[in-house]
Amino acid sequence: MNLKFLETFVWVARLRSFSVAADKLCTTQASVSNRIATLERDLGVRLFERDLRNVSLTPHGQRALAQAEAIVRMVNDFQRTIGDASNERGTVLIGAIDSVVYAWLPRLIERVKEAYPNVTIDLNVDTSLNLARQIQDGQIDLGLVMGPVVAPHIRNIELCTFECLWIASPKLTLKPGRLAIADLVDYPIFAYSKGSQPHQAVLRVIETAGVDPSAIRIFNSNSLATITRLIRDGVGIAVLPRVVVQEFLETGDLRVLDVDARLPPLNFHAVFADDPGNTLPALIADMAVEIAASN
Repeated sequence: MNLKFLETFVWVARLRSFSVAADKLCTTQASVSNRIATLERDLGVRLFERDLRNVSLTPHGQRALAQAEAIVRMVNDFQRTIGDASNERGTVLIGAIDSVVYAWLPRLIERVKEAYPNVTIDLNVDTSLNLARQIQDGQIDLGLVMGPVVAPHIRNIELCTFECLWIASPKLTLKPGRLAIADLVDYPIFAYSKGSQPHQAVLRVIETAGVDPSAIRIFNSNSLATITRLIRDGVGIAVLPRVVVQEFLETGDLRVLDVDARLPPLNFHAVFADDPGNTLPALIADMAVEIAASN
C-alpha cells in the first residue's frame, strides 16, 4: 500500500475537500482524486461520499482514519529517529510573541540552524491571540505563545512559566515601601495587548482591590520594545516578566515595584497542528522545550 495515498486520505478527511487537500500537498486535484480512487480500489471499500459541495467520510472511512493517521505518524517518527537530520529540507513558519523573542528565541534559531542546515525559518512576531488564529488556519507551522490553544487537531507542549512583575522607572514619584493598587492611579499601566492574559489579569486585580477601573488608565501595546522604552522614560508602570527587562533592572534604569496585588504567572506553550507528516514543527518544539528549561 502506498504511504503517500494514506497521507492523502488523511488530509482529504481532515480538510473535507479534494481541492484544499491538493493545495496542502502541493499537487493537483486530479492527482488527489486518483490516489483516493486507487486506495479505495485496493481496500475494496468507499472511503468518501462525494457531491457537488461536500466530501464526507463513509462508515468505512471513519473507521480507517485513526489507523491511517497512526501509520503515517509512525512512519514519520521512524524517519525522524533514524534518518539523517541534515537531509531535512523546507521552510518552517514560526510565530512567536515578544516575550519569547527577548527570552530565548535567538538560541532556538541557532539550534535549528545547526541541526537542520537546509531548513529555512520564516519568523512572524505577533500577539498570542493572532498567532493562535494563524496556527488554526494553517498560516504558520509552529507558535511559541501564551497558551494553550484549545482547538481540534492542535497540540500544545508546555515550555516555561514567567513570573509577571510590576515594573517602573526610579524616576516615578511613588511612595517608598509596599504599594497598593490605589497608589498607582497617577500613572498609566501598560499591560500587553488588549484581551491578552496579562491585560485580563490587571483588570482582575484592579477589580479585586476595589478600585474604580475608570480611575486607572490601562494602555495597551503588542510591542515590548515600545513598552520598555516608555516606562524607562517614566511615562507609566508596566506588567512584565523579569526576563524582558533584566538588563534594565541591572543598570538601574528600571526597578521592580512591591505591589500587594500579585499577578498570575504567564504560561508559554509550543503549539502546532497535530497532523501526520508535520515533522519539523514537532522537532523544533522539542528543541524549544529544552532551551526554555535551561533558560
